Order: sequence, then structure tokens, then C-alpha cells
Amino acid sequence: MKRKFQAMFLAITMLFSVPSVSFADVAEGDVIVTLGEDLTEQQKNEMLAELAAPENAQIITVSNKEEHDYLGESIPKAQIGSIAISSASITIGAKDSGLEVQTNNITWVTDEMYTNALTTAGVKDATIQIAAPFSVTGTAALTGIMKAYETTTNEEIPEEIKKVANEEMVKTAQLGDSIGADNAAALMGKVKDEIAKNEPQTEADLRALIKQVATELGITLTDADLDMLVDFFNKLKAMDIDWNQVKEQLSVTTEKISTFLQSEDGQSFLQKMQDFLNRLLDEIRVLFA
Repeated sequence: MKRKFQAMFLAITMLFSVPSVSFADVAEGDVIVTLGEDLTEQQKNEMLAELAAPENAQIITVSNKEEHDYLGESIPKAQIGSIAISSASITIGAKDSGLEVQTNNITWVTDEMYTNALTTAGVKDATIQIAAPFSVTGTAALTGIMKAYETTTNEEIPEEIKKVANEEMVKTAQLGDSIGADNAAALMGKVKDEIAKNEPQTEADLRALIKQVATELGITLTDADLDMLVDFFNKLKAMDIDWNQVKEQLSVTTEKISTFLQSEDGQSFLQKMQDFLNRLLDEIRVLFA
């Protein structure tokens, strides 16, 4: 339970830990929808209804070729498939409102995994919905989201950043298969937090940092997992990411969480958590009575 709560808390934290992107002339409330190119007309209508797309929403399409361009180095081509069906909507939020991700019919990539990958791509301050007409892994959706965000904000996301964001999403999902999706997302997010605060200077420092974060979260990593994470974060550190902006966003996150916990909804959440823990302790006492 302790590890589950830590993962939940860190996932919430990462919702707001994002690099800065200029919004040009984009306005709060603007909506853009991305649809998979191979959806049937009926499926397109279903997706527009599922995403609650307004009549004036801008719509763009994403091709299977684009999905392969950004995922081809991370997962087998057969896993990407030969059709583009994943769809999404992005609603621009107020400055410093953070990211909110919701999914439907996505079976492998979690909301928090998308959020972490989007922070790497520099996406911020938006509500994002991701859906498909039937159950899919969700690996292809990130390509459409980034394309839609570029169109909305008139800001280009560098190609290497798009690829590393997709790689992060896939590696987190793969790691989740062995340590749990919540733990994997929390670990990736927390390591990025720590890099933003004090970037490790050597590979040994980075390895020690990852091991420390895993220990704090109660996560056991295999040697292969650790090597994979070191390689990935070394690559991430070499990218043109504004870590100072990440660090600045952390202060916003802390304030938002503190405000939430002091609110009526936050107090209700804490009370429910306390009630659950009390029931759990009572059950444990009965077992050992």
C-alpha cells in the first residue's frame, strides 16, 4: 500500500513537471482533434463523439507511416501494426494549469506514462483525451498528440525529442510489465525530478541516482532494468531539454498539491485514504489475533 500511494503521489507530481513551450496565439480552450488515418467514417464519428469534439475543433489525421517513423526504433514493426486508428483531443488550458491525460480502450500505456513522455516532448498546460474504437496498446497515440500540439501552438517539437519521448513511453510500459505500471511511471517521473534538481555529472552518478530513487519507492530493479534506465537517461540528458524549466515547474506542483490537500476535495481524499488504512489494519489484527 505504501508503494502504491507513493506511485500515485509521484504520478500526480509529474502532471505539472514540464518544460516550457511558447503558445504563440493559441487561446485557452482551443481544441484540436487527431484521428487515425485508417478509421472508417463510422469510427471517425464514434471517436469525435467519444472525444466530445466541438463543431469548430480543428481536425488533423495521423498516418501509420508517421507512427512507424517515431516508434520504429523502440518496438517491433509488427507491434506498431499497419493501420493508424488511435485518436486524441487536446484542449489548451490556462498557464501553469498542468497536464491532464485521460484514456479509453488503451490497454498497455497508462495515463501517467503518456504524461511523463509528454513532459519530455515539452508539452504543457493541456487536457488530453486518448481513445480508440476498440482495445489497443496505445503506443501509436503519442505521435498524434505531439503532431496536434505542434499544430495548435505553432511550435515545432524537434524530431529527436519526438523519438526519445516515444522511446520513454515504450520503455516505461515495458518496465511496467515487470515492476507494475504505477511503479514504472513513478520511477521514471521521480528520476526526471531529481535530474532537474541536480543533474548527475557522470554515468556512475546517474546509476547511483536511479538506484536511490528505486530504493525510496521500494522498487527492486534487475541489473538489466538498471542498465536500460542508465542508457535511456544518458540519452535524455544529451537532449535539448530545458531542465531549469522542469525545476521551476516543481514549485508550481508543490503549491498545487498543497492547495488540493487543504481543499474540501483534498480533505475528503485524505479521509478516505485514512479510512481505508484503518480497515486494512483491522483486517491484519484479525489475521494475527
